Amino acid sequence: MWGRRQTEGAALPITRRYILTITCPDRVGIVAAVTGFIAGLGGWVLEAAQHGDLSTGRFFLRIEIIADSLPIELAELGRRFAPLAADFDMRWRLTDTGVAKAVVIAVSREDHCLADLLYRWRSGDLPCTIPLVVSNHPDLRDLVEWHGVSFLHVPMDDPQAAFARIEEAFVAAGGDVLVLARFMQIVPADFCQRHHGRIINIHHSFLPSFAGARPYHQAFERGVKLIGATCHYATAELDAGPIIEQDARRIDHSDTVEDLVRVGRDVERTVLARGLRWHLEDRVLLNGARTVVFA
Repeated sequence: MWGRRQTEGAALPITRRYILTITCPDRVGIVAAVTGFIAGLGGWVLEAAQHGDLSTGRFFLRIEIIADSLPIELAELGRRFAPLAADFDMRWRLTDTGVAKAVVIAVSREDHCLADLLYRWRSGDLPCTIPLVVSNHPDLRDLVEWHGVSFLHVPMDDPQAAFARIEEAFVAAGGDVLVLARFMQIVPADFCQRHHGRIINIHHSFLPSFAGARPYHQAFERGVKLIGATCHYATAELDAGPIIEQDARRIDHSDTVEDLVRVGRDVERTVLARGLRWHLEDRVLLNGARTVVFA
């Protein structure tokens, strides 16, 4: 995103921002306290969004600050903000858009979501790095390595050992988020718990309908008129994690299972790309089993 600010009559390009996200118990004075803190440092707020959840009593806030408007760097900003955060019992995070997040992708044999993410990354549409793609099959090695990305084949003969190797590779690659781009394996519960909020899955149905295996076939058997895809965080419960993004397409009685798969792949690609982008931009805040998405 580009913005402009005036400094002594000169318009300056804005590229680097600090993003502050906050979750805390809702009460009077949160926004005033946070924006007052930023203003007290001379900070320029480029974008702000907030949400109060009446059902849970939780408050959510996302603020973008022009980095060059502040006299201090990110670490010092966080140090100074910590006492205020403690006063409001905040869970908070500060990130720098000048530091790209690392995305590790896990995939099986279907390549449509993987190919789309690699294209968006190479074209600059996704603000991230992709240091590694891991797969339980060797089929997509050439596609991945053509993009200059490392490929790791991890057979699933021993699932426990395989997931231990995948986790080791994820950590070694400096992964900020693991994307399951049609990775047709069930991630162990303890793996999901250790990386809570950092594993994104694309499921080829409009959850909670048709969870589990062969959702297009399930949808066909039920004669549905809409099919969809769901981007969500992976949790210990299969296909039941907090939902980030969904979309749907209309079908009718003349469509075969193959038609549903073909149409569904297009939805999967766009839904996963949108959900991942919002995660990379720190626009998704967890709210228990749900999410707040400042899209």
